[in-house]
Amino acid sequence: MLRHLEEITMNAIHTSLYATDIARWAALRARDAKADGHFLYSVATTGVYCHPSCAARPALPENVAFHADRNAAERAGFRACKRCRPDLPPKAQREALMVEAACRAIAEAATPPSLEALAETAGVSRFHFHRLFRRIVGVTPKAFAEAERMRRVQSGLRQSGSVTETIYDAGFNSSGRFYANADAMLGMTPQAYRAGGAGEVIGFAISARGQCALGFVLVAQAARGICAVLLGDDPQAMTVELRGRFPQAQISQSNALASVLADVVAVVAHPAGAIRLPLDIRGTAFQRRVWEALQAIPSGETRTYSELAASIGQPRAVRAVASACAATKIAVVVPCHRVIARDGGLAGYRWGVERKRALLEQERKRALPDLEREG
Repeated sequence: MLRHLEEITMNAIHTSLYATDIARWAALRARDAKADGHFLYSVATTGVYCHPSCAARPALPENVAFHADRNAAERAGFRACKRCRPDLPPKAQREALMVEAACRAIAEAATPPSLEALAETAGVSRFHFHRLFRRIVGVTPKAFAEAERMRRVQSGLRQSGSVTETIYDAGFNSSGRFYANADAMLGMTPQAYRAGGAGEVIGFAISARGQCALGFVLVAQAARGICAVLLGDDPQAMTVELRGRFPQAQISQSNALASVLADVVAVVAHPAGAIRLPLDIRGTAFQRRVWEALQAIPSGETRTYSELAASIGQPRAVRAVASACAATKIAVVVPCHRVIARDGGLAGYRWGVERKRALLEQERKRALPDLEREG
């Protein structure tokens, strides 16, 4: 209910932005797509009515009239423009519905539909569909299909069906093709994943009280590398969080990780440093792209969520980027603390805003001597 009221309020605000002819003329000259759905305009010499964003040749002011909606324009004797189709929902809405239908088709298909088939169903070219899908969803149709298959595999392996049945039910044409990608998809063998991590060995170590100014640091390492770096004030709660990820895995505290823990604590204390140990970063294709972009942000610098989204070629996927930042379980090493709100605020942080502020301040202080030397 609250969300519905917020939508109504936002629509009212946007409508009020185009309440005067002056504002409507400004939107018309700019071909402002944000004005679509708030008013229409008609041209006496052509007899058609259009969205403000229509790419048609600009008309003379004396030939233009504004209308509140489609019915008003048609009552005045005008017909819909065949270029911008104001008799249909706004372009952005039509595109979203098109992509939504494609996502549903991918999710429901036994095997992933080809790009050609998806584009043909949508009634657009392969190139246009691919670009549109990536802009709206944040990943390519192929990456989305792979993520959907991964979801099916994960869901199927949690149930009682056999691994072989799960492989083919998820849309893989052969078991060989699945096993070639299983490690990247699951982070372990499918049998181990099916058993909730049974058979996987994960060792962890927790820093001593006072060893790090930001609280306790937990480092967990699987066969492929560091799989978690957690920050917190309660070692027991941090251990519970780690065990909750793979409840059937063999997880135990390990003294052998003392040197690894020391290296990670050093990086937490001085974030400009670098971990020279392998990382076991598990996530979707989109999440991994975001985490790689985070690791490319230099120490002492920050990016907004919008800038981070643009850096991976997905400027409209700001919310998805924010979700990916929040999903990482490898603190500091995957530096999501370097992402801030558009207004410069710290926004949220999985391990607390105060820790985020402290990390950024440490990085700024270490960056100043370098800048002075360069100067």
